[in-house]
Amino acid sequence: MTIQIDRRTLLAGLAGSLSLPAFAQDPGSVTIYTSNNQQAVQAITDEARTKLSGLKLNFITGGSGQLLRRMEAEAARPQADIFWSSSANTLGAFKGLYEPYVSPQLGAIAPNLRDPANLWTASNLHVVVQMVNTNQLAGQPAPKTWPDLFNPAFKGKIIIADPANSSTAYTILWGVRQMLGADGLKKLAANTVVTSAAATVLRAVAQGEYAIGLTFESNAYAYVAGGQREISLVYPSDGTFTSPEFLVLAKNAPNAAGAKRTFDHIISKEVQTALLEAAFRRPSRTDIDVAKIVKLPNVADIKVFAINEDEAAAKRTEFLAEWAAAVAATR
Repeated sequence: MTIQIDRRTLLAGLAGSLSLPAFAQDPGSVTIYTSNNQQAVQAITDEARTKLSGLKLNFITGGSGQLLRRMEAEAARPQADIFWSSSANTLGAFKGLYEPYVSPQLGAIAPNLRDPANLWTASNLHVVVQMVNTNQLAGQPAPKTWPDLFNPAFKGKIIIADPANSSTAYTILWGVRQMLGADGLKKLAANTVVTSAAATVLRAVAQGEYAIGLTFESNAYAYVAGGQREISLVYPSDGTFTSPEFLVLAKNAPNAAGAKRTFDHIISKEVQTALLEAAFRRPSRTDIDVAKIVKLPNVADIKVFAINEDEAAAKRTEFLAEWAAAVAATR
């Protein structure tokens, strides 16, 4: 099987103004729009070589918000077969782009990890962390809670992605807003630098450009596992946020049959295990023992502050405006 990966990051709104490249659609080709990193994509493709014989997987990568807006612009002539993946708080604003699908793999996935109307199904569970480069703390103690990030000494030393483009950032900032209110969100904005892409957060902290990055556990842990001893993960003691990462079947997918095969493949036990081993993604399945595979705390040992994903989706436009105003007020 041939694997093709297009690693371009698309600019917001590009699809609406330019002629977009189209893949030749045939029964042996499946196009996946994904916000996932190279390690996750590789885990999928490695397993696909034996499990999806006869299918060619094309990947278009970028921020989740960017890719969903591209799908929206392409709605009259869809190019994507699958979107993988984002949080419900971001997916909820684009429901018209998805096709309901009941996968035969659903028996191993808890009901709360899929949409009641089967528009999306969790491929894994994310945990929010503070990614800390201890070499860049300049004598300050590492943060232990969310309010610790309000320390004036951290001004300009914290980085997060733009929540309009990144479901990771949206989940984090929505959680902070729910836990600490509008004032807490403003205080965080005062100390934080915003970048356009979630991947930049990781690189910037790992390279020592920033002391703290706000991100998901799986992304940050890759640097710890890679041997960077100065990188640590902080699970805030006052509570952190979890968010399932979902998989959707595109409405009017050019290759619906191949898309369903690929969908089932991504949430299978073999692939979820491979994703945990290669990309540290906590599985959505109940039949995988995480602690036996990687050195990450069990979810039961992490204090979680519950956030309402439906409310986050319904108030997306309002919240993005609130965050933009908070950032602008500090500039």
